[in-house]
Amino acid sequence: MYPRLFEFGPFTIYTYGVLLAAAFLLGLKLATARARRRGLDAGRILDLGIYIIVAAILGGKLLLLVTDFSSFRANPAEILSLARSGGVFYGGLLLAVAVSFWYMRRHRLPLWSTCDVFAPGIALGHAVGRLGCLMAGCCYGKPTGGWWAITFSDAFTGDYVGTPLGTPLHPTQLYEVGAELAILAFLLWLERRPRQFPGRTFWSYILLYGVSRYAIEFFRGDPRGAVWIFSTSQFISVLLVPASVLMLARLAGRTRAAGAAAGTASTPGAPSKRGRKAVDGA
Repeated sequence: MYPRLFEFGPFTIYTYGVLLAAAFLLGLKLATARARRRGLDAGRILDLGIYIIVAAILGGKLLLLVTDFSSFRANPAEILSLARSGGVFYGGLLLAVAVSFWYMRRHRLPLWSTCDVFAPGIALGHAVGRLGCLMAGCCYGKPTGGWWAITFSDAFTGDYVGTPLGTPLHPTQLYEVGAELAILAFLLWLERRPRQFPGRTFWSYILLYGVSRYAIEFFRGDPRGAVWIFSTSQFISVLLVPASVLMLARLAGRTRAAGAAAGTASTPGAPSKRGRKAVDGA
């Protein structure tokens, strides 16, 4: 754990903040590079990426406020700590998706193709961001006796984040880093497989992340709110995983139907521009 990267008198640069900035920049860089290769307007994609970053930051903080509302209500001064917190990833993801849909509709960007461009960048950025969580000691795990356990010792983080010190914990931050990198590799591999259709990369990311996050939540030890028998993130995963399966089936079916219709009107197996546009939801 190394929460403070540099200190210059009263001025401190926090490791979490540096890695969070790196996460956004790397994710955006990957998305714009992918946009250029697919013939999309890289300028629009860059602008959309900035909107996504702002929405992700705000959404993460808002969901943190909701999930820990009782603590903030008991101590209103703690609301100021939201300015220093990264927030809850799902809150940032959901608000970023909503803002993205609005932006794509306004500027007439192809809906699912644009979402596909961003999905691997989200996975890459999230992996880097979780390294920031590791350095800060947040999003920590439950106690464990496993040889892979990690023990935090920095008193600053113990006081600021509430991380248990001197206790072997599940390295849940690294669990999520590994899951995100595995998802990233799978998405890039999936795009090389046949029968690709707009939306497959994006909804595959939502599906895989939902499954991995649901599982990792069992090992988390930090307070993060609950909905019935689920943690907040598990509850969101329970909603998103079946929705992802349904969307993948729906988009695949629309692609097959558009291809069949185009095949009867022109060359078999060569969807027309009109067919591709209908499938993409533009």
